[in-house]
Amino acid sequence: MALARSRRVVATNFWPGFVDAMATLLLVIIFLLSVFMIAQFFLTQEITGRDTVLNRLNSQIAELTELLALERASSRGLQDNLSLVTASLSAFEAENEQLRNQLAAAEEEPDTAGNQILALTSELDEEKRLSQRALSQVELLNQQISALRRQIAALEAALEASEQKDRESQTRIADLGRRLNLALAQKVQELSRYRSDFFGRLREILSTRSDIQVVGDRFIFQSEVFFSTGDDTVNPEGRAELDKLANALIELSAEIPEEIDWVLRVDGHTDKRPLSGTGRLRDNWDLSTARAISVVQYLISQDVPPDRLVAAGFGEFRPLDDADTEDAYRRNRRIELKLTQR
Repeated sequence: MALARSRRVVATNFWPGFVDAMATLLLVIIFLLSVFMIAQFFLTQEITGRDTVLNRLNSQIAELTELLALERASSRGLQDNLSLVTASLSAFEAENEQLRNQLAAAEEEPDTAGNQILALTSELDEEKRLSQRALSQVELLNQQISALRRQIAALEAALEASEQKDRESQTRIADLGRRLNLALAQKVQELSRYRSDFFGRLREILSTRSDIQVVGDRFIFQSEVFFSTGDDTVNPEGRAELDKLANALIELSAEIPEEIDWVLRVDGHTDKRPLSGTGRLRDNWDLSTARAISVVQYLISQDVPPDRLVAAGFGEFRPLDDADTEDAYRRNRRIELKLTQR
């Protein structure tokens, strides 16, 4: 207590100006967050609408593709029929030519081929009728083929238009994805800023302890700060330190915007020496996990929101020091705090 009193300094009267500056900064931050939330809402609506349009376009493309396949199959069938009719017509024309030759020969021999002329004349009339019917079928098939070609052209144009719309939709979706990634990156940057602020507060609160340190994005407590050897119950000294941590977390949770889905992860670690005895805690997995859960439960009892806390145990498998010394064992027995996204 004497050391704490000796560190007190006389405060100058700059507090009103500081409060005004902080209030102005807070209003600016609230305004920027409101703009960001509104932009994110419209961005989400646009993405949802674009997905619906894209699904509808894909369905239309599939239907058009199926219709095009059916039309092409029908066209091939008509082409086959046209080939058969054309071949029949050629055969009829050949027979017609043969009959004409026979008629001409018969006319040169009138006395001996009168009956043959009459028969040939009848066969020629029949061949003409058959030829005329074949020509009618060919004309009908040509008309059907022309209609099918027009339908195929229309389907191909519709398919091309759908594919163009799909490409445009894909471009828009890619742009929306880039914008969404940018928004997420901004959230990560905001969380990093709050993490720095949180760690700064913890440094001020816990600056007098040598067994607490910051390594990268983690706050590291030696296990002896909270627990007795081999035990997972938070001791009185540890509860006093966790009270400071709980107050800082409650203040932080009121400042971080709701759209940032943050959690404080509490990681338990042990040294590699096995537990002695046959109690409730069987091994270092149990011990590290139970200690992390005890810290989380105590913070919850101090009104820290439970949905912002995560407990994890790592046993002896994430050591800070691989040496087989007491100092290495002490460093590896630790509780780590990390402010991160869910």
